[in-house]
Amino acid sequence: MSSKKLKRYASVFLASSLVVGVLAGCGSKDEKSSGSSKGSSDEIKIGLNLELSGAVASYGSGISKGAKLAIDEINKAGGIDGKKIVPVEIDNKSDAAEATSAAIKLATQEKVVAQVGSATSGNTVAAVQIANKYKMPVIGPSATSETVTVSEKGELNEFAFRTCFIDPFQGQIAANFALDTLKAKNVAIFADSASDYAKGLAKSFKETVESNGGKVVAEESYVAKDTDFKSTLTRLKSKKPDFIYIPGYYEEVGLIIKQARAAGIDVPLMGGDGWDSPKMVELAGNDALNKTYFTNHYSAEDPDEKIQKFVEAFKAANSDQAPDAFNALGYDTVYWLKDAIERAGSTDGEKIKDALADTKDLSLVTGNFSVDEKHNPVKTATVLEFKDGKQVFNSKVNP
Repeated sequence: MSSKKLKRYASVFLASSLVVGVLAGCGSKDEKSSGSSKGSSDEIKIGLNLELSGAVASYGSGISKGAKLAIDEINKAGGIDGKKIVPVEIDNKSDAAEATSAAIKLATQEKVVAQVGSATSGNTVAAVQIANKYKMPVIGPSATSETVTVSEKGELNEFAFRTCFIDPFQGQIAANFALDTLKAKNVAIFADSASDYAKGLAKSFKETVESNGGKVVAEESYVAKDTDFKSTLTRLKSKKPDFIYIPGYYEEVGLIIKQARAAGIDVPLMGGDGWDSPKMVELAGNDALNKTYFTNHYSAEDPDEKIQKFVEAFKAANSDQAPDAFNALGYDTVYWLKDAIERAGSTDGEKIKDALADTKDLSLVTGNFSVDEKHNPVKTATVLEFKDGKQVFNSKVNP
């Protein structure tokens, strides 16, 4: 998903300007590094460039747990072509400049074969220019913005990939769910105006609603870190919507939901995968979350055998904690990378990149998928709902 304070990627460009000198010199063959090229002969180094602290630490930490479970399983089963996977993890502190610096270190010092991360689109985009320069494939497990793999100029970012579906797909699913399943006719949108993620979902949602006969009766916005939404919610209530779409992140959304219910707004509320955090319940409260829904990448309650096997393994490794979507996406990203390296028959970045792009009918926990021409996986999505504070599987939606 997109970085919370990404203002047209200004922070990315700032990061770029700060590291120009580093980029100019890091490629020297004489440079001393903390690891040999691509690791020793019996290991494969993979970078984890993740948000382990800062505003969206819940996401990055979740991906890390899932990725490390996959790495442990693969190593216990003999590794990749007999080579052990060695993760090199760096905390990007939920910041685009830090994500850029981490990518440089992973590519030039650690000499990893590929990077897993970041969790947010903005932090993943920050690493893309590094990926292209050093031919280091980057896979964003949960980076849903279209600009991760295709630039704003429409150019393919050759070494950038993602494990998740893209934002427009989430918006379409939410709109269709509102109109077809919940029978909503007059909807409202309350989105984070500082987030490309939220704006992308809102745009897709609105277009789908209007093209299918629904009416958007109100559009309001908030800014990340806002805590008082009462006046805006009062305006929304006056428009009498029978459904409100709230694309954004759990930190604000939890408070919005709590305040909306306190204001007497009892219609269904819905959002995207940014809602997926244990802190949602803490912020909103069990009762307020009833009649709320969100699109996500998988559900731990899905009866699919592959999913339940993963859930069991994750619980065993994490004190009986059920895995969320970020855990699953981190897990799947490592297995996808393993599959690509094996098909490439090499740890060369170019060959891994080509194998990632050629992926077809790969079966993973978050769904079976093939990769399209824009390096996006074509896969299913899941609709979850909250019931008394618990996430409950609602339905699956095919692309």
